[in-house]
Formats: sequence, structure tokens, C-alpha cells
Amino acid sequence: MAHTNTGTVRSVVSLVPSLTEALAATAPELLTGATDWCSHPPGLDVTRVRGTKNPDLERIASLAPDLVVANEEENRGSDLDALRAAGIEVLVTEVRSLPQAFGELERMLTRGCGLPRPGWLREAEDAWHEARAEFDLRAVVPVWRRPWMVLGRDTFAGALLAHLGVHNVYETHPERYPRVTLQELNETGRADLVVLPDEPYAFTAEDGPEAFPELPAALVCGRHLTWYGPSLTEAPAVLAAQLRKALD
Repeated sequence: MAHTNTGTVRSVVSLVPSLTEALAATAPELLTGATDWCSHPPGLDVTRVRGTKNPDLERIASLAPDLVVANEEENRGSDLDALRAAGIEVLVTEVRSLPQAFGELERMLTRGCGLPRPGWLREAEDAWHEARAEFDLRAVVPVWRRPWMVLGRDTFAGALLAHLGVHNVYETHPERYPRVTLQELNETGRADLVVLPDEPYAFTAEDGPEAFPELPAALVCGRHLTWYGPSLTEAPAVLAAQLRKALD
């Protein structure tokens, strides 16, 4: 259920798809601008301000928002500094674990936007609190090919998988998204499973699994694996079902 905003923030531009969805589910009347990549909820009718990495700063300024919401990984510091220099308030989130996701969503919505804590956030916390680690597997998790890149250390997606009992082989790698050769990814005994999300690279049944002939391939929803927002409520059940299907 959407809440009425009681604070002084009446106009928000979101530069992050996850945060756009979170705002739209909580107080859609606040949202005046979003990136071209903000695909949820479907049919969102707001001014589009280009991408997360190349936002149209002039268009954002012309909207005169009370607040711009961003993320330290998805958006560039130079763009956020330029918005601040134009006198626009910018709230930057950092999300690399489940507790951090819940805390940052609450901070953005309650302190940033002056909204009551939404019910969907409690439902998402409950869903992950009840989710059990039903698997005990080591996985490689590509996020790109040509070149192959995988989840490394300190990632939100890695934290979600670990909560379900799927442990990222590269979770101690010094880089967060290391480039790794396909030969290394396929070394015997390295992993029990390959997890292939459909974003940022759109892995499909025809594009990805063939590169890992010895491993079961779990095709998973990138939104449920990498977005922090209302999708977290159903994410544990959706991801577990997709992992289970690959192992059957």
C-alpha cells in the first residue's frame, strides 16, 4: 500500500532501478524522474534521464527535485558531485549485504523522503529471515561474457546466494567483478554449479550453459538476484526454485 508523504520532500529523481521500484511501491507521487533502465514497475510514467552511468544532468536539474537517490556502485561520483554543485541534495546508498539493503532502503524512504516505513520492507525482511540454506554448493557466477567476468568479493548478489547455501567460489577474490578465463572457470573440482543471471548480461538457455559442459547451469532472474527493493519479498522463493530446477 502506498503512503502519503508527510515530509518536505515532494519530488525525487532516482538513478537506480532498485530504488525506483522501492519508491514507486511506497510513494509513487514523489517520483518525477528515473533512468532509462528503470523497468519496474511496468508502465512507470516519469521523465527519463538517460542511464545510470551517463545521466542527463541538465534534464535532472530542470526537474528541480528535492532529492536525487543514487548508489555508490551504480552511479559515478563525478555525476553526483555535479548535481550537488548545482544545489541538488543527493542521497547515496551502499548495498553489499542483506542487512545493509534493508537498512539503506529504510534510510532512503524514512529519513531521505520523510515517509513511514513501508509494509513491503517488513515482508521482505521476514521472507529472508525464514529462508533456509537448503543447498550446500560451490558456484561460479558469471555476470558477463566476452570477456568472462564473475561475482567476486563483497557483492549483494553473492550475499543472497550464500544465504541460500550457494557459496561463490570467488568470494575472497581481491576484485569485486574479476575477469576469469573460461578454462579456469571450468577446472575440475572448482565448482558444483554455474549460476547464470539474465542481467547485466542476458544469459539464456541458448547463450551460456554450453560454455560449462560439465556443470549444471541455473538460469536465474537477475532482478531477484541483484535488485534491492520490493522484489526481495519473493526473491528467496524464486531463486531457490530456479536453483532446484538446475539440480533436478
